[in-house]
Amino acid sequence: MRAIWSGAISFGLINIPIKLFSAIEKSNLDLDMLDKDDFANIKFKRVNEGTGKEVAYSNIVKGYKIDEKYVVLDEADFEAADAEKTKTIDILSFTVETEIDSLYYEQPYYIEPAKGAAKAYSLLRDAMVESGKVGVTNFVLRNKQALAILKPYKEVIVLNRIRFEQEIRPTDDLKLPKVSKTQTREVKMAHQLIEQLTEKFDISAYKDEYSEKLLKIIKNKAKGKQTKVSKMKVVHSQKVDLMTMLKASLESKKKKSS
Repeated sequence: MRAIWSGAISFGLINIPIKLFSAIEKSNLDLDMLDKDDFANIKFKRVNEGTGKEVAYSNIVKGYKIDEKYVVLDEADFEAADAEKTKTIDILSFTVETEIDSLYYEQPYYIEPAKGAAKAYSLLRDAMVESGKVGVTNFVLRNKQALAILKPYKEVIVLNRIRFEQEIRPTDDLKLPKVSKTQTREVKMAHQLIEQLTEKFDISAYKDEYSEKLLKIIKNKAKGKQTKVSKMKVVHSQKVDLMTMLKASLESKKKKSS
């Protein structure tokens, strides 16, 4: 793995030099875009809007438009905006992880201690395990301020980037049914179904089956075989009574269990 960021975690007066690595990799297939006529690969180029000529990556700079003119920024400008946050993951507070809604979670990263920082790293990790708390932090990654939590996961400290409150859209424009204050027969039966389907969460039980099936179709197509498309079944019809559907769901689960 290649480090995408290096700096330090600030934990009180303790400074822990670290490296940051992406904790995820995509499971979907890497499909290329091709020209329909001759299957030639489609390439994207960075083109100068005025001249139409391709621009080398080394000649590209970043700018912000003010009064129809661009102010060009360099790395020193980005660092000057907050030099400390560009190099430091500052722990602002500790909290119980369940108090953070899953809606805010964005992307996880692995944190590795730099040379000579293993003792301080394990101190922070083990203290979080002992307390059952996670650290709330902020820092700057790729010229954007990020809010994140630090949490222990097995032997590694994970930095999980979370969204700021202002990044979450309000639900005011959505047409939503009101939350019922009385428990109807349907709600009681839905609760029974939830209890019947409740089991201990095991992430290893879930796989990206779509990519696997798509790869099988690709391999068959390469051999000249066509895959039959199965018709989609309607799971629920608005015309069918909810209570009838709930009873059928409960009975279906009982039959599968026996």
